[in-house]
Amino acid sequence: MDMLMMAGAAVRALTARKQAPSLYDLCDPVFLGRKRGDSHISKFYKTALGNPALRPLLRRAGLPELQDPVRFRAVRDALIAARDATDPDWPAIGRPIAELLDSVQLQHPQPRPVALPTQMPRVADIESAIRAAGDHLLRSWQRSGFIPAYAAFNLIGDPDFDSRAFLAALTGLNARSYKNSTLLFNLARVFIARSPAAGLINPPWRGIAEPMWAPVQIRHRSAYYDAFYIEALLSFIDSGLGSPEDVRTARRIIADMTEFCIKTSRERVRSVDGEAFDVITALAPPPHPRFSRFFTHIKQDLGFGVYVPDCDTTACAISAATQANSTDPILDQPLIDFYASHQVRAGANAPLVTVPLNDNIDYDGGIVTWIDGPTGERPFGNDLDPTLNLDVLEVSFRNCARWKIIETPARLETVRRIVGFHQRLVASGAFADPRSHIYYLPELYCAYFGRCFAAFRALDETARRAIDPDGAFEFIRERVLTYVQEEMIAREMNVFDAALALIALGHLGGDLAHFTPALHCILNHLGEGRGGAPFRAYEWNKMKTPTRILVGGPEVTSAFVLMGLGLARQAILQGQRRG
Repeated sequence: MDMLMMAGAAVRALTARKQAPSLYDLCDPVFLGRKRGDSHISKFYKTALGNPALRPLLRRAGLPELQDPVRFRAVRDALIAARDATDPDWPAIGRPIAELLDSVQLQHPQPRPVALPTQMPRVADIESAIRAAGDHLLRSWQRSGFIPAYAAFNLIGDPDFDSRAFLAALTGLNARSYKNSTLLFNLARVFIARSPAAGLINPPWRGIAEPMWAPVQIRHRSAYYDAFYIEALLSFIDSGLGSPEDVRTARRIIADMTEFCIKTSRERVRSVDGEAFDVITALAPPPHPRFSRFFTHIKQDLGFGVYVPDCDTTACAISAATQANSTDPILDQPLIDFYASHQVRAGANAPLVTVPLNDNIDYDGGIVTWIDGPTGERPFGNDLDPTLNLDVLEVSFRNCARWKIIETPARLETVRRIVGFHQRLVASGAFADPRSHIYYLPELYCAYFGRCFAAFRALDETARRAIDPDGAFEFIRERVLTYVQEEMIAREMNVFDAALALIALGHLGGDLAHFTPALHCILNHLGEGRGGAPFRAYEWNKMKTPTRILVGGPEVTSAFVLMGLGLARQAILQGQRRG
């Protein structure tokens, strides 16, 4: 990122001539000093949008159309209704803000084609980077007692979150606090995107995954993150590059994280038919998420106090525990039966998806994201993400015999229908469209398909034929591999993009020559991190509501780099043995 360019954007935002009503002209009279109506929306406004850090950047940013008193009044009346109505009419409230949102034009990154290096790096250099990434994870644990991830807000929002998605979220989200925050964040997006502040809040970057440059990042712990750190440390152990002390430390950390995943973060819920299941929550109760006291209060003020279990965290946590050879009884429950109750069947239970942000894809056979909490909470409504469905397949393959999937017709049908969901997604080409994904990038879908494909290939031939009699996995493999080799590798990448490419190539059997650009990208940027981290923080996953919230961290980058380089090294060594 060009710091000089960002400094220029800041100066322009602070000194711009004010020519039209600003966000604060519109909202201050509604939300400041008011004790009536819903207290959360006023508190949210003061905390998230009216704070002393953001106000100077936006106080001069105005919208010319709000000089029309009729239009100004329509937006203000909508905000008053959101504040005061006992049962707000959210479509009516959202309409005038949606009209403003239509004026915002954002684009996904479009990396330029680049000349590709052809000389394979030295294996010794790859091994040195693997050791650096593994050492970073071990040091992070020893420093903090856990391996953190970070959340950061990008207030300009997601390019795919347009007026249609905004209105869908306002009606489909369940908790009023999330509706409030979605309403106000998206109103603020218009003022940000159409002002000089956009260059400061959303500067351009190299590659696809967004760097997490934001000065305010919220450190925390989740079973979802621990599950992938377990996989990364298992990869480090399998590489044989750690010292005996490193291996002992890694095993202790894996044992602790496994317990955090399947014991600390466990909740008991009931499926649609009333059967009890143990699942894994997105955030364990305090103090386990390890938020600082400051951010604990901020989180409550912003309305993010209620978290519920989700199908993705459950799948990844159970998969990691399986790989770590856990003997906890939670692994014996046939989780695929629980997922069946969250599976969309066209025409029968399509209303399972209440927030259809990616309604360009066919949901039939897919598993929705959120699980009702023990007392019935579902603050996020429900959505359906393709990459999550890869995680459900992956954990099902790892526990195929344990859960008797092949022997149980209903379970086999559930798995086949998820496979069919992915086959249609990939055949349509929609897997490569960012709009098709709720929480992830298409590039991450490719890496996660590689991970899922590896678990599928580890099954015996009888199980593979029962699950995939028509060769869907090979069809998907060819399409995804083509995308990685012709789109990802051929264009400018950052370190996280490169790690995702290596994971996909390694698991899907990519040609060795295609590893070279990603390897050079990673090795050339070794040392780009701060505070002793070998690499910077990049976007791993995201929320699109209430605004674009990125999750990642330097440790996350190290974990993915470690896994990607480990697969690349393995492929290179196998090629040398064959040669």
